[in-house]
Amino acid sequence: MGANTKALKNRIRSVDSTLHTTSAMGLVASSKMRRANQAMHAGKQYVGAFDRVVSVLATVSECQRSPYMRVAGERTKLIVIAGDRGLAGGYNANIFRLVATMQYDDIIPIGKRACDRYKGEFHSSEKYTGAEATALARKLCKEFVDGEYDRLGIVYTRYVSMMSQEADVKWVLPLQRPENVEPISAIFEPDEETILNATVPDYVAGILMACIRESFASEVTARRMAMDSAGKNARAMIDDLQLQYNRARQSAITQEITEIVAGSGS
Repeated sequence: MGANTKALKNRIRSVDSTLHTTSAMGLVASSKMRRANQAMHAGKQYVGAFDRVVSVLATVSECQRSPYMRVAGERTKLIVIAGDRGLAGGYNANIFRLVATMQYDDIIPIGKRACDRYKGEFHSSEKYTGAEATALARKLCKEFVDGEYDRLGIVYTRYVSMMSQEADVKWVLPLQRPENVEPISAIFEPDEETILNATVPDYVAGILMACIRESFASEVTARRMAMDSAGKNARAMIDDLQLQYNRARQSAITQEITEIVAGSGS
């Protein structure tokens, strides 16, 4: 019986250590959530402003000659954004599950887990910079114009709410002519197509950064929720183990008393 109580005590100590770890990770995730959400909303506002400009230009008939508005072919390049770390519920797994359902010719991974899975050069999803996004966007736009691939998509995690984050894909290139957007009466210098072609690389960089920021906000939120859930499970397990320990201890004491009484009677 003594061995049983010792094993239960060691188990309680182990689960309690895990509880402290999950609590610490939950606090770290909480501290990052506010900044991550602010960055996510700023990225959405930036892309929203860019969207309006590109949408207006894309309705102009002269812009239909732009290489960025050609008919999409089959050769697909994907940018896949995952986390630098795990322990965030299904955050990384959901991204990889979505990619597995897609047809693609090449993947550019961002985030350690994506880089490990797709064997790409490491790029941190948490610390990805605007300069890195601009350099990648210019390279991808040049390759697209040169006809090296036909479609560009970004696989990222869309932030729905504190309780829900969903893996999604945003198709970036080629540009689509928007519907229900009335052309404006404006004069563009030197001309609409030139302005559109010059704008697209920065537009792609903005979309990329917005997707990375939204993915990171989703990641820290998912990690916070996962650590909260793990903490609740750990506390429930400790309560159950403590009850088992008390019963085992009580049984051991009862047995000792019984043996003492039996010995004194003899």
